Amino acid sequence: MTWFFAVLIVLVMGAVAVVASGRGGSLGPAYDDRADVRLPAERPVTGEDLRALRFNTAVRGYRASEVDALLDRLANQLDDQLDEEHPEA
Repeated sequence: MTWFFAVLIVLVMGAVAVVASGRGGSLGPAYDDRADVRLPAERPVTGEDLRALRFNTAVRGYRASEVDALLDRLANQLDDQLDEEHPEA
């Protein structure tokens, strides 16, 4: 019985080595199935654009609450800057 497990372990290690070396075949082509982040290209970005912006989530990504807080801050700064440059009468 010990010989059986020894042979089994050697076979598993050999299979891992074959796959790790790339001889087991290649993976299919990768493609991105997430939608792109949309921002206007024909005009400057506004605070409302940043408030509506949502990023895709990933297993190892950023904390959504921190990104949302930063986007809100930047949106407010953009709005304040635009108000200073173009005050409404």
